[in-house]
Amino acid sequence: MTTQPWAIALAILGTLVGAWGPILFKKGSKKFTLDPRKLIRNPMILLKNYQIIMGCILYLASSFIFIPALRGGELSVLYPTVSLAYVWVALLSIKFLGEKMNITKWVGIALIIAGVTFIGIGSV
Repeated sequence: MTTQPWAIALAILGTLVGAWGPILFKKGSKKFTLDPRKLIRNPMILLKNYQIIMGCILYLASSFIFIPALRGGELSVLYPTVSLAYVWVALLSIKFLGEKMNITKWVGIALIIAGVTFIGIGSV
């Protein structure tokens, strides 16, 4: 079975959607608590943290985007595209969390992209 380009595109889209999950988790972590005393006083505190909830929803949505992609190709080609989520998270964290990148992180991102590219080329 050859992997269809639409399946690769769908898998990459799934990684982009899923990459928003950790960004929202990071933002929501400021208000997150598992302190039993706070939870007893206000049991709805977890449900009011919309950033954590949206992060979970986006993680789930990325899975539902990825599943149809599996019909269009080989798992050994499509699954490595999931590692692109690390690239998206790094780029989104620069933009939306003000995080800094150093040369080592940029080299890591380049290696991830190269690895996914080689796997894609090797499947042709």
